[in-house]
Amino acid sequence: MEDVLRPLIVLGGTVAATVAAGLLIDRLLRYSSDKHPSKRLPGLLRRVQLPLQVLLGSTALHGTFPLAELDFRQEQVVRNLLATIAIMSAAWLTIRVADAMAENTLHNYADRTADVARVRQLNTQLALVRRIVTAVLALSTAAVAILLLFPNLRTLGTSLLASAGVIGVIAGVAAQSTLGNLMAGLQIAFGDSVKIGDTVVVEGEWGTVEEITLAFLTVRIWDDRRLTMPVSYFNSKPYENWSKGGPQITGTVFLHVDHSTPVAELREHLYEFLRERPDWDGRSWNLLVTDSTPTNIVLRASMSARNADDVWTLRCAVREELVSWLSRNHPYALPKIPTAVAPDAGHLAPVLSGSAYGYRRSSE
Repeated sequence: MEDVLRPLIVLGGTVAATVAAGLLIDRLLRYSSDKHPSKRLPGLLRRVQLPLQVLLGSTALHGTFPLAELDFRQEQVVRNLLATIAIMSAAWLTIRVADAMAENTLHNYADRTADVARVRQLNTQLALVRRIVTAVLALSTAAVAILLLFPNLRTLGTSLLASAGVIGVIAGVAAQSTLGNLMAGLQIAFGDSVKIGDTVVVEGEWGTVEEITLAFLTVRIWDDRRLTMPVSYFNSKPYENWSKGGPQITGTVFLHVDHSTPVAELREHLYEFLRERPDWDGRSWNLLVTDSTPTNIVLRASMSARNADDVWTLRCAVREELVSWLSRNHPYALPKIPTAVAPDAGHLAPVLSGSAYGYRRSSE
């Protein structure tokens, strides 16, 4: 009877104690979050309950397993398995804690500053650092777990470490593109060339940087398509970053109209229209004749906005309003395409004289 009760008491008591400890820690974090709602870290740390429970349980079972006095040959295998689970859960717990602290740091920094560009830069840096830490921990944990579960591979691991220099050179040549993207990602994160949330124009597509990984950068285009490209692209080719230097931006609208267009009245109407628009920030505006051709003139209307999204909406609204106003009040100002047949056109026929083309009347 003791052979059955002792393992049940030892192992069951260990599991119950670790579950109670995990629930107690979660209850304390929830109490701290409710008592201090301005502090987000205790609430964010509640996400670590599951990996914490696994870590506490596997570590406690690894320590109390000999006390159960189970008589079977695979005891060491079980203990190695518990040690492996403890190591993997510790890495999992570390990643969860790092994510919570990074999110809390970003939130606190965003509350202290009004500089959106700085917040985006910190968000980009934290995202890349978290991915690097996650990748390093995952690889290290996998290597340790394999060595614990398969002790016979330790000799092989020692031999591999002895030839690590040669393997490093071979791996560097084979993964040259991947390492290049990794270094490019680090340059982007700490070089402030492009950040998560920036409005960019890449390959003729206008969109917002949605995600930056260790190898790829994703741009969410205005029509909800995703443009994914290597991170190294942004260190080797030119692109437009509309958020660089501040979110404020000036938009333009071009109109091709007749020479008789009342430009002064159109300029006055543009100003009156902009004053009623909430997406115009009031910094600047203008309406200028920028070009003239034998058939029309080119008007350029410029207006400033707080960010790229507002300037796009404002440009569309201004273009629609100016065309509608001209159609209602001065329809003659809209561009015209001549379609009348020239007089006596039917009596003219092409004639080739030497190397130049000319015309002569068909009656000749």
